[in-house]
Amino acid sequence: MAQACAVLSSVSSCRNDTLQSDQVMMLQVRHSALVHHQNHINLRRQKEKKKITVGIGVVRCHGGAATAAVEASESEEFDPKSFRKNLTRSKNYNRKGFGYKNEMLALMDKEYTSDLVKTLKENNNEFTWGDVTVKLAQSYGFCWGVERAVQIAYEARKQFPVEKIWITNEIIHNPTVNERLEEMDVHSIPVGNEGKRFDVVNKGDVVILPAFGASVHEMQLLSEKSVQIVDTTCPWVSKVWNTVEKHKQGEYTSIIHGKYSHEETIATASFAGTYIIVKNITEKFKNAVSKGFDPDVDLVKLGIANQTTMLKGETEEIGKLAEKTMMRRFGVENINKHFISFNTICDATQERQDAMDDLVKEKLDFILVVGGWNSSNTSHLQEIAELNGIPSYWIDNEQRIGPGNKISFKLNHGELVEKDQWLPAGPITIGVTSGASTPDKVIEDALKRIFEIKREEALQAA
Repeated sequence: MAQACAVLSSVSSCRNDTLQSDQVMMLQVRHSALVHHQNHINLRRQKEKKKITVGIGVVRCHGGAATAAVEASESEEFDPKSFRKNLTRSKNYNRKGFGYKNEMLALMDKEYTSDLVKTLKENNNEFTWGDVTVKLAQSYGFCWGVERAVQIAYEARKQFPVEKIWITNEIIHNPTVNERLEEMDVHSIPVGNEGKRFDVVNKGDVVILPAFGASVHEMQLLSEKSVQIVDTTCPWVSKVWNTVEKHKQGEYTSIIHGKYSHEETIATASFAGTYIIVKNITEKFKNAVSKGFDPDVDLVKLGIANQTTMLKGETEEIGKLAEKTMMRRFGVENINKHFISFNTICDATQERQDAMDDLVKEKLDFILVVGGWNSSNTSHLQEIAELNGIPSYWIDNEQRIGPGNKISFKLNHGELVEKDQWLPAGPITIGVTSGASTPDKVIEDALKRIFEIKREEALQAA
């Protein structure tokens, strides 16, 4: 801990000076890593005294939030990549569906598409209904990976009509779709005080892994239970896993740009070797580092990876600071030995963010952002509107609008807000976008609520 105190002292002594942002970043990383390293040593000593055997554990994050994970083994011989490769070849594993693709896509089209959104697309993403002109972002809504995940989940229900079907997390972050799966008797793994209750899963059951993926330790537990695994993990997420595997092979520490309580980031960390999870460039880290992290050893070679739904600009900023720090420490001529970076932001995420950047330039009264309130990619669409000073309302479904001229919406940082008389009087022009997990039908239902309020306004004025 003496080292940690020294780092704290150096930060304190520099408070009145101007520190380079990369220096601040690395000091924060180093201090937090040292604290975590010391905590790990203390915990290991306690375990040695009590002779504790690790089984199912819990990954705890800031604010007391807990996300279940299963620690496979404390042996360093366990190879997540080899395990997953063997799992994908087993007879109890499926990630391609069961031959009902066209049938399920037709069903999804019936349940989730929108004639209103179709009208917008046929008219260059702009149309006027009464006093309301709607401008739809050029890229919005369901992405290919989300559509694929839902399609395979629907196929699983048809393939296994009487079997018990579980899912390790929400298939995607959209309440409409998740409620539909519940109606189809797809059950969420219950969560208790100690994390997920995998004991409810029995041999012969079917378990769906969601679009975000699952930790390698959860996969191992399910494999040992001899269940049928239906893997809907988005290929873009798998690409990130391959990236951190490359880091591990080259003995690089993975700086994972993501939200450390998010299912995708938890899964990615489980495939990484040594890692640090960074939400943004100013965040101080506490428990978001790998077990046994040693800052004297593990901050020498760095690689960048990210949760696929983060802001690309933030990932690039974090990467540039890390690269700049490595250059200063080891010299420009040695940078390739100490820093590597691959772009793992998914195309759909980037396209929706780029479209939002264009939408905020339009002349609008406000922007309606539609998507699950726990959706990371949707939160960043709201963030773009807020950063540009555009009035914006992030709702997860049409029920947040009304009764009357009232709305309940969420801000990017999580605050839930209620506002009366939110729709301006008279003709209005509104921008609309939606997250990659949001069906077009949800957009339509929200817009119909707005049309209803404006029609009532017109009747009262007549």
